[in-house]
Amino acid sequence: MAGIAILLDLYKKSPSFCPPQSFHSTGFFSASAAAASAAATVAAGAPFASRFLFGHPKVSHCDAAGALPEDYISSILRASEDIFKNDAIKYSVKEYKIELKPLFSAFEFRPFALTTLRSFLMFYLPLLEPAMDTEEDDDDFLQDTPEERHVDLVVPFKKSVKQIIRETTVVTTRRVLERLAVLYVSQRMAWKLLKDVPKSAARKSQRGMLTTVYFFRVSRTTLRGHFLGVAAAWLVQSGIEIYRCFSRITNSEETDGVNITEQAKLLGKKISGITIRCGASLIFASIGAGIGATFIRPSMGQWIGCAVGDLAGPIIVSVCLEKALHVDL
Repeated sequence: MAGIAILLDLYKKSPSFCPPQSFHSTGFFSASAAAASAAATVAAGAPFASRFLFGHPKVSHCDAAGALPEDYISSILRASEDIFKNDAIKYSVKEYKIELKPLFSAFEFRPFALTTLRSFLMFYLPLLEPAMDTEEDDDDFLQDTPEERHVDLVVPFKKSVKQIIRETTVVTTRRVLERLAVLYVSQRMAWKLLKDVPKSAARKSQRGMLTTVYFFRVSRTTLRGHFLGVAAAWLVQSGIEIYRCFSRITNSEETDGVNITEQAKLLGKKISGITIRCGASLIFASIGAGIGATFIRPSMGQWIGCAVGDLAGPIIVSVCLEKALHVDL
């Protein structure tokens, strides 16, 4: 076996020593001999008899459990962290920050003062119209008596107080609906319902949208943000009409009686009219907000358009329905 190994080593070093054809033509090497020589070579690494000719074999070892440099490991960790951070930024979930206003925000100084001023102006300004009439003659002015020119200030005062109570109740009801929305709807929908619409219109204006797209998105955002306010107004007005209906029925039972069926029909008409006016207020406020944000400054225009549409919508719809159906809503 050692001789065979020597011949193989000589062949590896100098192939011209023994051409390959001679091995196969003479049959000098058989399959068994080649297998035995290969096994011996693998087992011994290099034959003992050939060590004096070729020296000791060089063997390279691979230690699988060898330690890597700390800098290399830290660089790999930093690279992996950067990859994960980039993926987290790319696929991050949007956070919806919901800021609830105080439950009794309607009774704070500034909102309550504005509500009071608006209510008193609403009922006391019409009283100034007779004093502004300057087309009367002097003779007619002399014929007027102080009793005919007397102005009742108590009735407008009572109406103003009722209006203040109604508006503060609507705002408080909206705060309750906001808290119910946070508890019972998804976080995304609650964020849309409670969004600050003027600020949202200002942010949308900085995205370079087309005018039609910007108008549509501001109107849609206003529709969502104004929905809870309209729902609160509908609840309060419907509650007032229901209370009046039961109050009339109760008082009528104590006197001569009133037909309950007629009162129920009247209540149905009242609630239908309230529903139509609230729906018109929501739609016209959304359209007005889109128009105001498009043609005026985004935040201020949105607020002005929403307020104008909120006031004008119910009036326009009521007038149109009165002319078309002759029904007083």
